[in-house]
Amino acid sequence: METIHSFIRRLPKAELHLHLEGTVTPATLVELSTLGDRTPMTLDEAEALYHYTDFSGFLQAFKTVVMELRGATEYELAAWRMLQKLAEQGVRHAEVYISVGVIFRLRPDQDKADPALFQKIFGGLERARERGERELGITLYWIFDAVRHFTVEEAARVFRLAAAMRAEHPSIIGIGLGGDERMTRSEPFRALYAEAAAAGLRLTNHAGETTGPEAIREALSIGSERLGHVVSAIRDAALLDELKTRQIPLELNPTSNVRTGVCPALADHPIRRYFDLDLLVTLNSDDPAFFGATLADEYRMAHEAHEFTCAELRRLAENSFRASFLPEAEKRHWLDQIGSCG
Repeated sequence: METIHSFIRRLPKAELHLHLEGTVTPATLVELSTLGDRTPMTLDEAEALYHYTDFSGFLQAFKTVVMELRGATEYELAAWRMLQKLAEQGVRHAEVYISVGVIFRLRPDQDKADPALFQKIFGGLERARERGERELGITLYWIFDAVRHFTVEEAARVFRLAAAMRAEHPSIIGIGLGGDERMTRSEPFRALYAEAAAAGLRLTNHAGETTGPEAIREALSIGSERLGHVVSAIRDAALLDELKTRQIPLELNPTSNVRTGVCPALADHPIRRYFDLDLLVTLNSDDPAFFGATLADEYRMAHEAHEFTCAELRRLAENSFRASFLPEAEKRHWLDQIGSCG
């Protein structure tokens, strides 16, 4: 009899809420350190960075990893290691956040020192993406992520860069707004979201992770097409009805929410309720290296903690492609593949 692990492994899946920097494992961090540090860190030192107790601690650890991603070689290595991990889990398509806002904030003098640094970084990312499609059969889109608790002007730089580069690089599919919701809401970015939509970019937003349902409503009001986390929607029945009626894709990240303290335990996560209410739920790992759970682990824990059946796990996989930004023909291809996955 087939185990749940092997079933999940062979089930075609898409991952829609995945931060490239959050896929850097301690082992990969040591590889990156070897490339650029005068005294490379040990594995023990790298592993120590991944121990934190709250959301603020996670953000600090994330920043440390980004500082090791110095240039094109490092980003290409990180992206390739990410793609290898995805392939091991049966992921066939991913839409991955690049923390462009963090890159610019942590390297304020890069324009003077090397005006083409980000172009070089993106070249490394593209080489990994193309290799992943060629050797692993995985398609990948990039989402340029701004940081809401920086400035609106910094977000504008990120979004406009995505729009400018998209003509040459159609793999740049959209923009996102991450960072600390407790510090900055979505409203200040309304005009930028309209501008990005007019440029043909797809619009994602982190909402309702560390804030209440009003933040989710606000994210919807500025045009967000797909929402990450949305933990607090469970507290607003009218909002749940709206999410269901509009079939707004939800990028849920149960382990992430537990590890950052916004959800007490996996059993308390609202994924089961959202799914039973027929919301367009997708499962994602967010920052798997930081939270210790891959996408395959998230599917397994949905089965174990929330009693999702194999048929329901198939529906989650189907949702992941329906909610993706893939062309309709490609969505249909993968839905057919899942349908034949008995």
